[in-house]
Amino acid sequence: MFCYQCEQTFRGTGCTTLGVCGKTDETATLQDLLLHAAKGIAMYAHRARGLDRRDGDVDAFILDALFTTVTNVNFDPERLIGLLHQATEMRDRVRALYVQACVDANQTPEQFDGAAAWVPAADRNDLLAQGRAVGIEARTAALGADIAGLQELLTYGLKGAAAYAAHARVLGRENETVYAFLHEALAALTNPTADATTLLGLNLKCGEVGLTVLELLDAANTGAYGTPTPTPVLMGHRPGKAILVSGHDLKDLEILLQQTAGTGINVYTHGEMLPAHGYPELHKYPHLAGHFGGAWMRQKSEFAAFPGAILMTTNCLQQPQPAYRHRLFTSGVVAWPEIPHITNHDFQPVIDAALAAPGFTEASAETRHLVGFGHGTVLSIADKVIGAVKDGDIKRFVLIGGCDGAEMGRNYYTELAEAMPKDWVILTLGCGKFRVVGLELGEIAGLPRLLDMGQCNDAFSAIRVATALAAAFDCGVNDLPLDLVISWYEQKAVLVLLTLLHLGVRNIRLGPKLPAFVTPPVLKILVDTFAIKPIGSVADDLAAMRTAA
Repeated sequence: MFCYQCEQTFRGTGCTTLGVCGKTDETATLQDLLLHAAKGIAMYAHRARGLDRRDGDVDAFILDALFTTVTNVNFDPERLIGLLHQATEMRDRVRALYVQACVDANQTPEQFDGAAAWVPAADRNDLLAQGRAVGIEARTAALGADIAGLQELLTYGLKGAAAYAAHARVLGRENETVYAFLHEALAALTNPTADATTLLGLNLKCGEVGLTVLELLDAANTGAYGTPTPTPVLMGHRPGKAILVSGHDLKDLEILLQQTAGTGINVYTHGEMLPAHGYPELHKYPHLAGHFGGAWMRQKSEFAAFPGAILMTTNCLQQPQPAYRHRLFTSGVVAWPEIPHITNHDFQPVIDAALAAPGFTEASAETRHLVGFGHGTVLSIADKVIGAVKDGDIKRFVLIGGCDGAEMGRNYYTELAEAMPKDWVILTLGCGKFRVVGLELGEIAGLPRLLDMGQCNDAFSAIRVATALAAAFDCGVNDLPLDLVISWYEQKAVLVLLTLLHLGVRNIRLGPKLPAFVTPPVLKILVDTFAIKPIGSVADDLAAMRTAA
């Protein structure tokens, strides 16, 4: 195997025997092959779209296939093999659609080989050999590290877009532009002659579509559950049977809340589900009791300490431990061998496991965290914020957010927040928020100094607020007293970064480490064009921010 798609990749260069995330060589290779199969589907789907033909099932499959290969999602080889066979069925289906469209348009269909003609081997070892032949190492050897790295940057942006689009689709929101670009870009990745300029253009176009996806998911979430409002959340527990919901899927949480109503079971959020409490249509359930634990990488100890059932709804699954694997369940595209998987939103097995577990016997301390500062809330008090800036009460805004992870270097984000001047406001989102949640940061001009804007996909809220402030002050976003200090881990963060680059946002600080797939020549382009920089020391970065102010 060779995988360098996440920030914690081995020694900052790539995992070659076992993924730091826990995926095996077999799983990684099957994921590479599934991505190859998705490219083959896209070659036909892209051309069929050009003839005004599309297939909604194929669109949905592409979302799930890409989402499945995101870090910490699917570790189950059997599930992946099943998806590979489904991929060939989808490919044949969309090929027939394309051929018929050509016949109807009196055109001659193009003939394709490679990914478009791939057939899964019957033997498992041969299937793995097929995967190795199309993996990153093979493409790097054929194309060079710079081109392969740009391909991977685009690929990871597409994975992030697919993940967010899949969440929106679950809530009934879709966008043809998103599907069209996913197919276009995946098909383009099969072109061995694409140069760096072409691939850079596609990466920036991915950022453009990323903005569409983020807006789509924002509309899906607020359309289903209302505009988030400032809500204090119990960061602990109360007595009673309990279910813990981790991941990102608000729909799963909603249906679980409906199915547990009246059972006496309390439901708690974990990780990136914390912002769910700010949505009125979720907060209305009295048994949505609080939030237990912190970011995803602490789950092995936190899940073991939780005395109830656990549901993992999307990415961020780690290898289940004996202390809790008998009461752990997955849903959606998440999978781990021998862990029960919930289908059709029938959460009765989760409920039964919660009732069989001891639950909490006493209440925790009454610690609270305030969520709900999405763009709807912040823009509703824009006059107050703008007035505080003009009066000099607020000197600067700093976004500390993105993905969290296990490295010691991520303490930087906590230390940065603690060292900031008291007249600077901190915006946060994603599980990177857990580096600043719990700090005593006080208020400015009657506003909390820490504004929790939501999940990682709520980067759209930060964008909306930044553009609104720029309009109010009659300047560009880059001219605002605003610093973006981003922590990244996986592919959704890559999409958010590409979206910011598409918008022309400069001077982003990125860490803890820069992506392994961004080679020095590509990094030079990003630095020269967008002034991207790695995080440094807290003292040096604060000094630079003060100078900019």
